[in-house]
Parts: sequence; structure tokens; C-alpha cells
Amino acid sequence: MTADRAELYSASALKLGIFGANMSSGIAATKVPERWSAAWEDNVALARMLDAAGLEFMLPVARWKGFGGATNFEGAGFETVTWACGLLGETRRLTVFGTVHAPLVHPIFAAKQFVTVDHVGRGRFGLNLVCGWNQDEFEMFNERQRDHETRYVYGAEWLRVIRMMWECDEPFDFTGEFITLHGVEAAPKPYRGTQPLIMNAGSSDTGKAFAIANCAYLLSTIRNSVAEAAENVGDAHRRAAALGKRLGVMTTASVVCRPTRREAEDYYRYYADEQADWDAVEHMVDAGTRGSSTTMQPEHYRRMRVRFAAGYGGWPVVGDPDTVAAEFVAIARAGFSGIAMGFVNYLAELPYFRDEVLPRLERAGVRVPATPA
Repeated sequence: MTADRAELYSASALKLGIFGANMSSGIAATKVPERWSAAWEDNVALARMLDAAGLEFMLPVARWKGFGGATNFEGAGFETVTWACGLLGETRRLTVFGTVHAPLVHPIFAAKQFVTVDHVGRGRFGLNLVCGWNQDEFEMFNERQRDHETRYVYGAEWLRVIRMMWECDEPFDFTGEFITLHGVEAAPKPYRGTQPLIMNAGSSDTGKAFAIANCAYLLSTIRNSVAEAAENVGDAHRRAAALGKRLGVMTTASVVCRPTRREAEDYYRYYADEQADWDAVEHMVDAGTRGSSTTMQPEHYRRMRVRFAAGYGGWPVVGDPDTVAAEFVAIARAGFSGIAMGFVNYLAELPYFRDEVLPRLERAGVRVPATPA
């Protein structure tokens, strides 16, 4: 991995990207008619718009079946590595991630697939690694989820095989706790001898430790406040430094930006509460907790339910351009290096964000102006 890759080929301190555009409804479990369709033509138009604006990345959701409800939330969508390959061919500087469930893909196939896409994108492919989550999907594959601790042990072994294939010039055998391989060889290697960025969204102590030890980026949710999150980010940076490595920490946000704060708050209430697909939200929460080591307490769900509908519980950033920009600056100053953003309709809402919020972030010193692509 080179410094350019680690910085997502950008000089901006706060990297910005889009989360979930490969799935119908994006990350918003809402019934509003203007919700995201995830049509391929719209994904291409969005990727080109991001590329021209100088935003850094697109991060997809790996989903194999919908969450039901009136909209069958995320019931239609694209497999993420193939999706990334197509979008990398349509852009010049955008980093596009693939999101992959390690237990569902053999590491030999995965390593070759990732290298192929990395060459298509000339070093702009990234991997968002998932070790387990949605119990319904694992049942669809007839695969058993390992217990919470063991799934990360497996993930580390899976990733070790991937990296050996990227690095070893001679055939090798591998015997691990879970994986046994014979006479493995792999060519070509990733683009120009570098390696794709790897991200993980571990939130438990075990998950965070895995991400800090094995990945370039930790994707971490802001739960209660940006100030509280700053402590968690600082802890992740200290733990990474103790391992002699640098770590980037990103978060997710549900963004509504309108000319006035009142308009933004009204729309957030409309799509994430009044028009929320509550059956889908409850199914999503249930599927996740059944595949987790913890059970969500009822009071936590009641407190977070609108945020779950708005975008997987991501931090709500709602207001006029000054308010949105100020919140993004606060997130950057809390130590986060990037934000994966969700909008109800990415193509419809991104131009206003680009024209009004990006210049404010540049004036605040957390973004630099985009150069022509």
C-alpha cells in the first residue's frame, strides 16, 4: 500500500464519499417515492458526479436479500465487487470499495477477483471486509455463522491468505485453523506492487482490535455525540500507534441539506419517521442482533429507531449549509478522517451539497478545492 492509496489520492483532511448507492433505497428505509432506485445508469451518473467534484470514494453495502416491509428495503442491488469494477472503468480518480463477507467467499477466488478489479481501476479499488452480521443471509447460503470471537479469528486467517497471494512470488501451502491450501500461486499481483486499502466496521472490542491490527481504515459509528466519539477515535489511534501503524477512522452520516434548517428538519422527519418502512427496520434490527453476540435493548431501539430508518443508525447531519458544514468540521476535528454519506436520493441531493457545503469545508480548512479530473 502506498501513501497515495492511504490518502485516497486526495490532499483533503476530511475525505468524503457515498454509502450504499448500490442498493435500492440506499441506506434509507423509507417509503417516499423519490427514494433511490439504484439503477445502473444512476450509479454511473453518480460516480461521474463524485469524480468531477473531487469526492474520494464510494462504499457499497453487501446485501443478498431484502429486509421486507412495504418496500422490501434493499431487496434489489448489485454485487459489490462487480459493481466496483464497472464504476472504476467509468471514473478517473474515485476510489471504489467492494464489500465482501469473508465466510461466503473462498480466499483464492477473492484474491484473484480483487486483483482483477484493482488493475481495472489502476490502484483505486478498496476492500470493505465483513466477518459476519446478517443471520438471514447466512441461512440463505446454508452457512453457519461462527461465534462472535471466532469469526474475527477466521477473518484474520482469510485475510492472511489473501495477502500471501498478493505478496508471494513462489507457490505456497497454507495450513491454518480453518483454511488448508496446497500449491497456491497467484499472478498478477495488485496494481504496481501496491495493495488495496482494507476497511472493517468492527464495533465490539474484538472487532475494533481486528480492524486496528489488520486494516487501513476503521468504520466507526457516532453513537451519542461527536465529543464522545472523539474519545473512541483517539483510543483507536493510540492502539494503532502501539502496533507501529497508522489508522484512518471513518464514520457514516445521514445527510439532509436544504436552504433553511426548518426545511431540512421537516424533510428528515418526513422520510425517516412519518414515511419510514418500520417493518423493514424491525426486520433489519432483528436479523442483525440474531447474528450478533449482544441483544439490542428495547430502550436503545426506541431511542435509535429513527436513525435506523434514516441510515443504519449513522449520525444525522440535518440543516442548512452552514449547519451541515459546521457539523462536518466538528467530525473532522474529533479525529475522523472521512465520512460515508447517505442521502435519500443521491443524484437529486448531491449537487446542492457540492455547491453549498464543499466551499464552506474548503474555507474551514478540512477540504481542498478539487482539481479538474
